[in-house]
Amino acid sequence: MLLLIYRFTGMIRLVNLFRNRLPDSEEMMLVFLRLLLMIFLSCCYTAVNAAPPPQCSIEARTQAKKLLEFHVGKDDRIEIDSGVFALASIRNPANRKQQFAVLEVWGYIYKAQYRMRFIYYRPLDQCLLMGQEILEFARL
Repeated sequence: MLLLIYRFTGMIRLVNLFRNRLPDSEEMMLVFLRLLLMIFLSCCYTAVNAAPPPQCSIEARTQAKKLLEFHVGKDDRIEIDSGVFALASIRNPANRKQQFAVLEVWGYIYKAQYRMRFIYYRPLDQCLLMGQEILEFARL
């Protein structure tokens, strides 16, 4: 109880201190510049520490274009998204000790969206395509 009273009186003192003294323009400019510096440094840190693209991402984008052309036919409006997302890996059903990497790529034709997932086995920095799926993203 005494601790709560002590904290409450400390808060009252702090409020009274700020009520009696308004910060001048130089102090406000200094606070503003510090805030801008923190924002700039956080943006630089985020840009430098961006995650590298997942292994086999180039192969997945190439395979996505082929799969989409196979699925809907040759079309000039086919676009493949530049983002390749690594999903949770899955186990090989034939050998539980092996892991398959799953990469997701999005493709578009006019207004249609397609989600494609590619399953790769990566021995010694190689990309062996083990499976693929395509699903039209639509509300029925």
